[in-house]
Amino acid sequence: MEVVPAWVPAVGFTLLPHAGGFLGSKVTKKEIPVWYESLQKPSWCPPNWVFAPVWGTLYTSMGFGSYLVWKELGGFSEKSVVPLGLYAGQLALNWAWTPIFFGAHKMGWGLVTLLLTSGMATATTASWYNINKTAAYLMVPYLAWLTMASALNYRIWKDNRNKKQSE
Repeated sequence: MEVVPAWVPAVGFTLLPHAGGFLGSKVTKKEIPVWYESLQKPSWCPPNWVFAPVWGTLYTSMGFGSYLVWKELGGFSEKSVVPLGLYAGQLALNWAWTPIFFGAHKMGWGLVTLLLTSGMATATTASWYNINKTAAYLMVPYLAWLTMASALNYRIWKDNRNKKQSE
């Protein structure tokens, strides 16, 4: 029986979050030049070029954190169900935001999704803290970005509510 090299799970867990980001970018790329550019945004909205490197960094960080938790708990086990289940839930919500906000132009539902993501990511971080503090700390920049993203989503939704959703 061939044993998987030790680096394979580390790379797999680290890259996994990027899968949803990559698929979401296909939707985003089509919507930014026309729909997103037409929306009123606050003066503190980051420029579009910032989002890809920030998300790349955050996905790498959270992915490696999930690997640290998985490794600390001895792989997939009864002990890992809650911390990795919370992580999977917040990651699924994270991935769902792009097709909701950019694909369906549902800014209000995008905000709901972001708030749920933030709650799940906070619960994930808290559950990781007693397992592996480094993993929990790797989630802190993500939590900060989710806070900014939620505020931005709220402002865009509030400032563009009278705009037709399908534009």
